[in-house]
This record gives sequence, structure tokens and C-alpha cells, in this order.
Amino acid sequence: MYLVGAHHPHKEDSERLLERCVSEDQRLVTDAEVFAEILHRFVAINRRDAIQPAFDVLLAVTDEVFPVDLPIVERAKTIVFGNERLSARDALHLAVMQRQGVDRILSFDRGFDGFPGVERIGA
Repeated sequence: MYLVGAHHPHKEDSERLLERCVSEDQRLVTDAEVFAEILHRFVAINRRDAIQPAFDVLLAVTDEVFPVDLPIVERAKTIVFGNERLSARDALHLAVMQRQGVDRILSFDRGFDGFPGVERIGA
């Protein structure tokens, strides 16, 4: 969102982090929930024109998009029951990460801090 959205304090940090990951040839993955978040946000702020460019950027920089299915949602439910500070969306991302063996996340959301087995990379 920060990469393609309007000016935001995290916009430059996002660009810097992404450039570093690309220069280090790191494998970048995401999940389908991120695309749902883009849809939700840009429809909510009446910026439908920004949806396709946001999708295009995300698809261009990621190596793989992981699905979100019922077992993921069930795991996310378990995660939110055990971690009151996590949002439902964060729990979905964590459930996908657990299934796929991903242990690092690019995020400015401190809700990921301290979750076992996960390293948050952000400012």
C-alpha cells in the first residue's frame, strides 16, 4: 500500500526496504489476503483507479502468491484466540507464513513483534 499509495511516512522506507531485498536477490512472497486488503482500502477511499497499478506492482516484485483457504482461516482463528493484540488480517498472514515455512515479514506493523518464529523487517 505504501509503495503505490499517496504520500505516507512509510513510503520512502518501503521503497528502501524493497530495493534492499531485490538487490540482495531475496525471494519475495505474499498471500492473497494482501490483494484483498488493496481492494478493500482503495474502494473505501474511492480510488478504484489505483487498484490495477497496485496489483501490477505487487505481482512484479513477488516471486509467489500463497493462497488463503479454509485451513489457513482455521489456523488464523487459533492464532487470534491466543494473541489478543493481533488483528485478524495479521493472523491470516501469520497462518500463511507458518504453512509455507516463511519466518520473516516486511511490515511496519509492530503487532508481528514477539510472535514466536517470526522476524519483522521494517523501520
